[in-house]
Amino acid sequence: MSTGFAIALLTSEVAPLSKTGGLADVTAALAKHLHAGGHDVRLFTPCYGSVDRAAVAAQPIAGLAALPLAVGPHAYVFSVLRGSLPGNAAPLYLIDCPELYERAAIYTTDPDEHLRFLAFTRAVFAACQRLAWGPQILHCHDWHAAFAPLFLKSSYGKEPLFAATRTLLTIHNIGYQGIFSAAQVADLDLGERAYMLHQGDLAAGRINALRHGILYADAITTVSPTHAREITTDEYGMGMQDSLRARGTALSGILNGVDYDEWDPRRDRYVLQHFDADHLQVKAALKRVFLRRLGLRVGGEVPLAGMVSRLAAQKGIELMYDALPRILDTRELAFIALGAGEPQYEEFFTRLAQRFPRRVVFRRGYDEKLAHWIEATSDLYLMPSRYEPCGLNQMYSLRYGTIPVVRRTGGLADSVEHYNPDTGSGTGVLFNDFDGPAFAWALNLALDLYANPVHCARLRANGMRRDFSWQHQGALYEALYARLIAA
Repeated sequence: MSTGFAIALLTSEVAPLSKTGGLADVTAALAKHLHAGGHDVRLFTPCYGSVDRAAVAAQPIAGLAALPLAVGPHAYVFSVLRGSLPGNAAPLYLIDCPELYERAAIYTTDPDEHLRFLAFTRAVFAACQRLAWGPQILHCHDWHAAFAPLFLKSSYGKEPLFAATRTLLTIHNIGYQGIFSAAQVADLDLGERAYMLHQGDLAAGRINALRHGILYADAITTVSPTHAREITTDEYGMGMQDSLRARGTALSGILNGVDYDEWDPRRDRYVLQHFDADHLQVKAALKRVFLRRLGLRVGGEVPLAGMVSRLAAQKGIELMYDALPRILDTRELAFIALGAGEPQYEEFFTRLAQRFPRRVVFRRGYDEKLAHWIEATSDLYLMPSRYEPCGLNQMYSLRYGTIPVVRRTGGLADSVEHYNPDTGSGTGVLFNDFDGPAFAWALNLALDLYANPVHCARLRANGMRRDFSWQHQGALYEALYARLIAA
């Protein structure tokens, strides 16, 4: 594999600075892998008000302070700061525009939400111009950077600096598309190139950021091979299926990798003791400590199920509504959920903890340390997703000897193999139908397997041997970059 590509990664999230989901973990880990491989990779992201600038040693760049930025008729001023992520040597470039990014949350429902990310995308181009750096690859993540391929084809690509630039759009979650009113078309500043916008959407009164990335990127990936097939169907395409089908072989799926520097029980910095497949008694000891900390009054032999999730319709939480209380009523089980999101799901977990105070804990919000403890100490991990482009927690769970109980969709289908008690092969429990009885069947089966020492030990050993490292997954991106550059 040739090295030395110039790659700009454009992302709205990067761990640990700004994180609402797996996008942040993936972009940080991919940048780390590419930099270690000798590529000139530069990671661009907004400098939100919540960003700890000291933690990344953010410093101003000469010539990149207080720059004017026009986004259609709107005028902003931005600066670019350079830093580095903890444990990650890849250069980090923060787009600092307080008017747009000093908000209470990373994402908002403010009327200028589309402008925040149009400005981010324009600012990346402007920063590259000031740095006289022409990336060979613009790797755009999700709708927030999805106009970059259109802007390259409509204007920037005429400049010598960007003449050889190729674009890749990675769709992490097709359910979020960056839709805004067609009345704001001037914000795109396309002038006579406005015909390049999707005319059907315009006629319907909307502009869809993600669709334009799909239309104009040189290649499109999503974060698992199964999900790449799913999103071309009416069931999973979220209205993008026709545009995706029209791109044919330009669409592919690359399963996300795991940063085992961060997620590995042999070196996890958040837990008290480390363990591997030959020392699972340490996992059991950590579980006893964790149960006491949580105030769960059960013995260490009682299985603990965990869940760390955005609480959104995608995650299939409604499948638990009847099944989980019934199983808690009839079987030995403790449960901890960590997450925040839609009120009905928060209310469900709150009521569940009130009904089973000795066996259920719900922690609202996100806590990185707690997430690591949940993975390290749980016996089962629950992901009953309606759809799951990739998912990372099921792969974290496998490394920690935590048995995933998942629905057969997207990256869950690609990373978890259903256990066969006759052969001893498999790494978890999968169910097919998106309904409560199917979830109940899967959880009951997992509890039965946990209760059988032979099957439980085999499941854990199988899972802990699986390798989803970026050494393999990152190489697939490098190969795709090479094909785009050579085209």
